[in-house]
Amino acid sequence: MKQLLELKRYYHNGTHKSNCMLVISSREFRQNQRKYFEKVDNGEHIIVQRGKDKSYALTPVSEDDLYFNAEMVQRIKQSILQAEQGKLTRVASTKEINDLLGL
Repeated sequence: MKQLLELKRYYHNGTHKSNCMLVISSREFRQNQRKYFEKVDNGEHIIVQRGKDKSYALTPVSEDDLYFNAEMVQRIKQSILQAEQGKLTRVASTKEINDLLGL
């Protein structure tokens, strides 16, 4: 099993404060998910390494991070209403898509 690598990072705000960043293998994460989720909940930074060149950061998701929050749901409903009213733009070619997106 791949060994855990613990790195210390120091932040300077008048005092020295250290946060841990753990780099773990995907196998280690699978076997001990609860442990690592708890560490993230307690402010630690966890990087899951998958293979030689892929890494993923574990971060807690708050309501503000969710894509389908109340504002987004309202925008989707407004778009549906506009489409039902015929207020839409039809695109059929790559050029039309690029023009619409300003590319």
